[in-house]
Amino acid sequence: MCLMCLLGDVSETSRRRTTTIRNPIKCCLLNYSRRRKQQHIRCFHHHHSPHQVSFKSITMFSSSFLRLVLLLCLVSSSFSTASPSNTTAADQTLRPQEELQKLKLIRQELQKINKPAVKTIQAISIFSKFSSDGDTIDCVLSHQQPAFDHPLLQGQRPMDPPELPKGYIKDEKSYEDSQLWSLSGEFCPEGTIPVRRTTEQDMLRASSVRRFGRKIRRVRRDSTNNGHEHAVGYVSGRQYYGAKASINVWSPRVASQHEFSLSQIWVIAGSFTHDLNTIEAGWQISPELYGDTYPRFFTYWTSDAYRSTGCYNLLCSGFVQTNRRIAIGAAISPRSSYRGGQFDISLLIWKDPKHGHWWLQFGSGTLVGYWPAFLFTHLKQHGSMVQFGGEIVNTRPGGSHTSTQMGSGHFAGEGFGKASYFRNLQVVDWDNTLLPVSNLKILADHPNCYDIRGGTNRVWGNYFYYGGPGKNPRCP
Repeated sequence: MCLMCLLGDVSETSRRRTTTIRNPIKCCLLNYSRRRKQQHIRCFHHHHSPHQVSFKSITMFSSSFLRLVLLLCLVSSSFSTASPSNTTAADQTLRPQEELQKLKLIRQELQKINKPAVKTIQAISIFSKFSSDGDTIDCVLSHQQPAFDHPLLQGQRPMDPPELPKGYIKDEKSYEDSQLWSLSGEFCPEGTIPVRRTTEQDMLRASSVRRFGRKIRRVRRDSTNNGHEHAVGYVSGRQYYGAKASINVWSPRVASQHEFSLSQIWVIAGSFTHDLNTIEAGWQISPELYGDTYPRFFTYWTSDAYRSTGCYNLLCSGFVQTNRRIAIGAAISPRSSYRGGQFDISLLIWKDPKHGHWWLQFGSGTLVGYWPAFLFTHLKQHGSMVQFGGEIVNTRPGGSHTSTQMGSGHFAGEGFGKASYFRNLQVVDWDNTLLPVSNLKILADHPNCYDIRGGTNRVWGNYFYYGGPGKNPRCP
């Protein structure tokens, strides 16, 4: 820029035959020498009359002065532009290097998660039975699933089914054939399990490769609950060896990729700080984890309050799957509709009295698999609390409460066919016996956004309605 400005100024000067130089200071003398005789241009005090300076003098001075300034400009320009240009080049080189490194890490993780498939099944899309853009299900040999990467499980095979809790009654009303991938009529062969294939795009959506497949721990610094909001029923104060419930399935709206909405059972032990142990199962909508807004069957576990242990589904070495007809992480269908058909899934979690592992059953008698006892510290013995209910993540987009829905997206007071429910709430005691929950407490930490109402009747036993729309006039 300085070069163009100077050339413009000198060109204008050269057009004039004579130039008058005025200066209001008392006296100034500009001396310039460049292998020639010294030339002087005197500037006079403003009380003196202006003097005419010849065109020749001005031209000689301008020419010499221009050479000097041009030299200074070029040197200055080289210094001022060298650093940014080098930085830009470095950045441009660094960014591809960072991207390549990230992709390398992703591919390494994918090799750990996606095991060799004996058979592959393409799930039908939720939008059309003729479309094949749903999940890809890999049939993996049972002893090669991710769980057996754990040092304490290497070389072993899945355990045999345990003894069911006493008092267990098959729930005939629970909808069992509820996974989209199985609508094709294909299933995995004996000796294998169905595993939803993880893609590069799945991992790229995560905040980091390290956090992929883990629950969002903290989303806001201004919140005591880390942005997680709940409407739950819970029992505590005793020793719990399992829990059972039927969970109404909906497709609530999730407003952001970095939020989720879920409905689940928690079996909990330890404190709510660094040593929290949880076993979790239910359905969830998580655009970040799955890349869509379908309700999906999921599991989760942690032994250190979601810090570094545990994961969703089969995304790390932990949960051992034993069933060839249920794919954890796969989409659930059908779903309930407002004032329409209502569908629910029945889940049972309980501790095997013989080996101490925590087993999961889906529907009316379908064993899914187990969490080995060694994964936990406190849950090696028993749980100290059981929770049932809904949870969402609120990132407060634009500074206001999220419009992510919980349950059906309607408040509990609307009742059956409109609000989501949990029914037939039970716990397993020390004698491996299923009992109706007693002294159920209910809690909604943001009742103007999501609420809960409990009750008891002969058909549903202990139950509650829960949920809400999120942002509304009472929840700004």
